[in-house]
Amino acid sequence: MTATFDPAPFLARRQRLQETMAQGVAVIPTAPEQVRNRDAHFPFRSDSYFHYLSGFPEPEAVIVLVAGDAPKSILFCRDKDMEREIWDGYRYGPAAAKEVFAFDEAHSITELEAKLPELIANQPLLWTALGFDPAWDNRITAALNVVRGQSRAGKRAPETIRNVRAPLDAMRLVKDAFELDIMGRAARISAGAHRRAMQFIRPGRNEYEVEAELLHEFRRQGSPYPAYTSIVAAGAHACVLHYVENNGPIADGDLVLIDAGCELEGYASDITRSFPANGRFSGPQKDIYQLVLDAQYAAEQATRPGATFMAPHDAALKVLVQGLLDLKLISGTSDEALEKESYKRFYMHRTSHWLGMDVHDAGEYKDGEQWKTLQAGMVLTLEPGCYIRPGDDVPEAFWNIGVRIEDDAVVTANGCELITQDAPKTVAEIEALMQDARS
Repeated sequence: MTATFDPAPFLARRQRLQETMAQGVAVIPTAPEQVRNRDAHFPFRSDSYFHYLSGFPEPEAVIVLVAGDAPKSILFCRDKDMEREIWDGYRYGPAAAKEVFAFDEAHSITELEAKLPELIANQPLLWTALGFDPAWDNRITAALNVVRGQSRAGKRAPETIRNVRAPLDAMRLVKDAFELDIMGRAARISAGAHRRAMQFIRPGRNEYEVEAELLHEFRRQGSPYPAYTSIVAAGAHACVLHYVENNGPIADGDLVLIDAGCELEGYASDITRSFPANGRFSGPQKDIYQLVLDAQYAAEQATRPGATFMAPHDAALKVLVQGLLDLKLISGTSDEALEKESYKRFYMHRTSHWLGMDVHDAGEYKDGEQWKTLQAGMVLTLEPGCYIRPGDDVPEAFWNIGVRIEDDAVVTANGCELITQDAPKTVAEIEALMQDARS
């Protein structure tokens, strides 16, 4: 990492946060390590806010940012320990971390308890995130109480505590060129994994076999792990929005829904494709699939600077409602279906969410009572769907058809760019790829 890591984007973010704070001290910890069972841990992943400001990859680390006339950035991290490196791998240690990650100071994490009261004393504001980790809340409370106990020595604890995630959420909502480059690479890896899955799948195979192909392609292309638990849902399973068991057989005639994306350098991708297990859409499958694809196209056309966050959803919903009426899956008029929300039986989620370091990324969806206005650099998903469970009033030919089509959209100066387009999406593209893999 020391040979290729560029600290400049992370340093710029720390400086921007300090300018936004204007005064006070911000304290941002990384995520705690989590025990999987007994003495085995889950793979460590940095807290997204911590990573956004540092790029530092190790556990047991805390950032302290001092704002005001004499701004300063400080990293607390694990000591260099050759004995632990034999067992667990390389550690930077404070000296190397200071230089590589461009901090003004770096200290051992063992010094945090002693130094934190000194750093927050006589500061008007303390910026941190409370209520997410009780152990961290206790450490902050302990530091505040140490300063409060020194009042006779002329020291004052911060009177105001502010949520440091609020300004960071606003920063993270609009991606810079550095972030968009990573997200573009993650999107291409994930698109390649979806192509691989389409080529691999056959009736008689199991959902987990397809999931293995996805994970193999992620890792083969340099992604350490998926951005979220992959969904491989065949037949009726595709009508379960968050189906993750992935342990069912794939039958001839099933439509298979795959929702899967990799994580790369801390950033998520998020793609959903739906396709026939045997390589050919049936008539009803094609009808529903084309309806969802048309809805996604409408959402794409509505995604542009100046539009509201809900504009893509409203555009997709209008197409879906009319299509459901045309297929006689709902009745009445379009206005009635929208007012009574009768469409929710088949489409019950929104079309978009923010995407970035987290698959459901940071950032508010409203400014006050108004939906947030899109601007260049924002990244959101476009993922309309249609899920048809069996019912007495539903033609049997449509039973257990679940379709979702999801792409990652970067808002540009004039519209949007879908960075996940390498995953085939039209009926003709999907059938051609799958038939080619069988020839």
